[in-house]
Amino acid sequence: MATAKTTSAPAKKATGAAKTTVKKPAAAKAVKAIAGEFAVIKTGGKQYRVAVGEVITIEKFKDEKAKGDVVSFNEVLLKDNGTDTTIGAPFIAGSVVTGEVALVGRGPKVMVIKYKQKSRYMKKNGHRQPFIKVRITAIA
Repeated sequence: MATAKTTSAPAKKATGAAKTTVKKPAAAKAVKAIAGEFAVIKTGGKQYRVAVGEVITIEKFKDEKAKGDVVSFNEVLLKDNGTDTTIGAPFIAGSVVTGEVALVGRGPKVMVIKYKQKSRYMKKNGHRQPFIKVRITAIA
């Protein structure tokens, strides 16, 4: 029996030494392609990087918009066509980004609860933030 233990132990070591580990390549991260024409616009107090064909979710406008309406953004901060980059100070004069309203909706419900212990005070309120999804059609 002692011989069985000594013969099996080196065999395990030999298979362990012969085992090679192959590292798998890291998964490619999803990164937006920067190639091509894009612009940076300002709307609703936020800045968005947009390209033709993209759909962006923005804050609701003061005036009512319906699906299919044309929207123009005059506050263009930066414009790049692949070779030349134009930076505004603060905006680019005469530059307009146009888009079409794809969806008008409201976000998920957020519950707001105010509670004070030992005083029988509890207020429960819900809120849904309105948004507009815009498909960018042109950068001029």
